[in-house]
Amino acid sequence: MSIVSNNIKALRKQLGFTQEQFAEKIGIKRSLLGAYEEGRADPRLNNLQNMAREFGVSVDILISKDVSNMSRQELQNLAEQQTKAQPPAEKLKVLSITVDKEERENIELVPQKAAAGYLNGFSDPEYLEELPRFQLPMLPGNGTYRAFEISGDSMLPMQSGTVVIGQYVESYKDIRNGKTYVIVSGKEGVVYKRVFNYVEENGKLFLVSDNKTYSPFEVSLEDVMEIWEAKAFISLQFPDPETKADMTLDKLANIVMDLQQEVIKLKSK
Repeated sequence: MSIVSNNIKALRKQLGFTQEQFAEKIGIKRSLLGAYEEGRADPRLNNLQNMAREFGVSVDILISKDVSNMSRQELQNLAEQQTKAQPPAEKLKVLSITVDKEERENIELVPQKAAAGYLNGFSDPEYLEELPRFQLPMLPGNGTYRAFEISGDSMLPMQSGTVVIGQYVESYKDIRNGKTYVIVSGKEGVVYKRVFNYVEENGKLFLVSDNKTYSPFEVSLEDVMEIWEAKAFISLQFPDPETKADMTLDKLANIVMDLQQEVIKLKSK
């Protein structure tokens, strides 16, 4: 058995989970977790990230150090030492995509109901093949795009069910404070927010809703799997005139009445 196999098995037992319970917690089958613990299969990166998060250690510690006999306190001390020793690091990974018959990159749509599954399948080409795909020719051709259906009212006037199309951001350093992004993280899932970059200061991103009834919150860069800068949106709901400061329903009604009077005058001539 390998170091990672021993670590997974020992740390799972330390947390008091059965294989069935822990497999459900990280979104995989019990048989696959068993294969990991017995060394019959190597965990994919996203599953390693999910397990490391639950164990309270980094992926680097999980796969390279024998921590199977460490106490929780010893693990915490080791994790803290590693955090202090290393500056905020970017995740270097190959982004999975799909292409059409002409080898053009598709825009994969992640519906609301598929958002939870996306956390486990975002790097799996077979999973992406199952998502709806489309093309938008008006988008610049020098980027990779993905579409996410948002839910809730935290980003009003953007309505729940709106599809936000994001361009893949390769580096947290490219985040522009105050702009809107789709953030994919292990803790928060898929969220659409205004983002402020404090990675250099404390290793975190600050996420803010346009609906001020929702409180801002932070996510650790280490927990972030993907960042997509919002470039366009698709909605079946048109803006309500009442929400426009310069076009209330009363003003709209007055415009219609004025037009009707003009028509009457023209007919009487």
